[in-house]
Amino acid sequence: MHHDDAPPVLSGTTYTELDALTRGEHHEPHRVLGAHPAEGGVIVRAWHPESTGVRLHVPGRGVFVMERLHPAGVWAAFVPGSLGARYELEFRFGNGASHRTLDPYAFLPTWGPMDEHLVTEGRHWNLHDRLGAHARTVDGVEGYAFAVWAPNARRVSVVGEWNHWDGRRHPMRRLGGTGVWELFLPGLRVGQRYKFEVRTAGGAVALKLDPFAQQCELRPNTAGVLVGPSQHTWSDHAWMQRRAKSVALREAMSVYEVHLGSWMRDAHGHWLTYRDLAHRLGDYVRDLGFTHVELLPVAEHPFDGSWGYQVTGYFAPTSRFGTPDDFRYLVDHLHNLGVGVILDWVPAHFPKDAFALARFDGTALYEHEDPRQGEHPDWGTMVFNFGRVEVRNFLLSNALAWFERFHVDGLRVDAVASMLYLDYSRAPDQWVPNAHGGRENLDAIAFLRELNALVHGRHPGAVVIAEESTSWPGVSRPVYAGGLGFTFKWNMGWMHDTLAYFARDPIHRRFHHNELTFSIVYAWSENFMLPLSHDEVVHLKRSLVGKMPGDRWQRFATLRALYGYMWSHPGKKLLFMGSEMADEREWNHDASLDWALLDDPMHRGVQSLVRDLNASLRALPALYEGDVDPQGYQWIDANDSDQSVASFIRWDRARTQPVVCLLNATPLVRGGYRVGVPREGFYREAVNTDAAAYGGSNVGNLGGLTAEPVPAHGFAWSLSVTLPPLAAVWFVGPDAPAPAAQEAVSG
Repeated sequence: MHHDDAPPVLSGTTYTELDALTRGEHHEPHRVLGAHPAEGGVIVRAWHPESTGVRLHVPGRGVFVMERLHPAGVWAAFVPGSLGARYELEFRFGNGASHRTLDPYAFLPTWGPMDEHLVTEGRHWNLHDRLGAHARTVDGVEGYAFAVWAPNARRVSVVGEWNHWDGRRHPMRRLGGTGVWELFLPGLRVGQRYKFEVRTAGGAVALKLDPFAQQCELRPNTAGVLVGPSQHTWSDHAWMQRRAKSVALREAMSVYEVHLGSWMRDAHGHWLTYRDLAHRLGDYVRDLGFTHVELLPVAEHPFDGSWGYQVTGYFAPTSRFGTPDDFRYLVDHLHNLGVGVILDWVPAHFPKDAFALARFDGTALYEHEDPRQGEHPDWGTMVFNFGRVEVRNFLLSNALAWFERFHVDGLRVDAVASMLYLDYSRAPDQWVPNAHGGRENLDAIAFLRELNALVHGRHPGAVVIAEESTSWPGVSRPVYAGGLGFTFKWNMGWMHDTLAYFARDPIHRRFHHNELTFSIVYAWSENFMLPLSHDEVVHLKRSLVGKMPGDRWQRFATLRALYGYMWSHPGKKLLFMGSEMADEREWNHDASLDWALLDDPMHRGVQSLVRDLNASLRALPALYEGDVDPQGYQWIDANDSDQSVASFIRWDRARTQPVVCLLNATPLVRGGYRVGVPREGFYREAVNTDAAAYGGSNVGNLGGLTAEPVPAHGFAWSLSVTLPPLAAVWFVGPDAPAPAAQEAVSG
């Protein structure tokens, strides 16, 4: 339909622009398509490359037959008067079929000036609510708002099931100089799959997963999945309120590290769902007394064998176990059981998969162009360009999203050392110095400081934990004091020395006593967590009990002694799944833990010990209040290397109740072992890893000992202890010091 007095339907655009649009090179398709004011009315233009005719349906105004403007399928019509956004386009095709839809190009941008300003600055902390695909109602019309950062692309389109993955159908508009492309598509449904089709500056076309996708297809498929507003109703308000007032440094913390795909499987060997895991894992962890679970990366990843450490969907809980709401259910249920949730988070590197972040718009966008900066030689992955504000914003927004969308309680940041050093695992000629000629990655340092300041500032009580294996100073010191700002740092030195010591034949331990004692020299240089993690039970390193020397009884006894020593050592605790029941195999990510082991009393005994260690940890403030304070630790005797015995005291902050801890690292029973103690009174034997209930020989001290006025180790009082073989023993001393019985003999 065309009025004689109407302006020509090409008015407001040019044939050159139509050509650019149909070739996929127009960066602002809304200039051509949609409704545009004209003298006396509105010109509507539409495009479908397969169409043979188009009718325009205007509510209350009737139907207008559009005329062809361009042979590639661009059509136009003039409508007198005004026109709202609710008109529909009916595309007709040569086979007689037709398709009717609201016009995506009739809507204003879903981004505003503040979004554009903040994304340019790299300080858009709600970026995860603006980039990606989000259910929106615009001008009363329900649909999805899409936005993606691809500054060097010639064209970006939204493709999906609704347009047969045809990148010509729904090109996006570029928003000024932000590099962000945007489009609102009405009428889409939850569950539909989508990607972005990117035409690079060189003309190549790539299908890319949305970097901000909230749900992804199950591998090997790689599309994003549209999600609606969460339908989960949170019930963890009491937990969240308590967390906000908590001070993790001063609290008991015992973490169970879990790989969800191999902790437990069903009778057919299939994965459990997030909801199944909520109950089975939750009940198990609560029964054993762990305060937290730490989940190996749950963000979407295509390769099971990466264990989650090669992430392609940073904002999407993996679809292996369910939907994002199913994951919320898991976190919520664990909170209601009194168990916190820490996620393993991977900002150090990302995989080269062509469908994901690598060369996203045809250029090194998230990574560096120079492989000496942009590729990780150890893992065959790409290194994030932390100097680019948009990349930092992507990662910071991602960290915040896990706290805000999923109520997680902390992040364990993977491979921090690889981020801090430009020459990490590189040959001398394969790295680029910083602006001052040094090896420190100044951009990564700034990123980590901003991460920790943001998380701690916006989510009080949350923890951020660094896996950092070098002597970098101040990893867990506040940003305002020049530190990196982490809450805790994994104590890799303690892990290495301790495992080396316990793996030795007992007859040789006397020559390596420093491996047991050296960790105390630096125990308060950082806020430490003691990790016996998944990395120690893979790649032919053997299981923990498999590392221990001797016959079967000695191996189990030594493992129990190690745990007794670990739980009494300053620092928060972390134990990988299976180690709590002395799994004798290396971890296999493709199979369940061997739960049948618990039919064996020796394995069940180790599990019972871990349960009791966690209970004692929670019950005795001396074992956790002083973890980050040298006043919480006191050597009794650090130097009894000849007998391979170590003895020390743990104190609570008020020094009201000491816990005396001893380790006998030999298979000899040592009767009458004299150990100085700070007070007179009765010392209850709270833990003995040689107890019969744990599979031990049941050598002990009849429930406790009374201090004798016999000076030892600089104390006026002492105990005559029977030290069990290959065992750790704890004695809980009397409350409140008696004035006449005090602390150490002077001189």
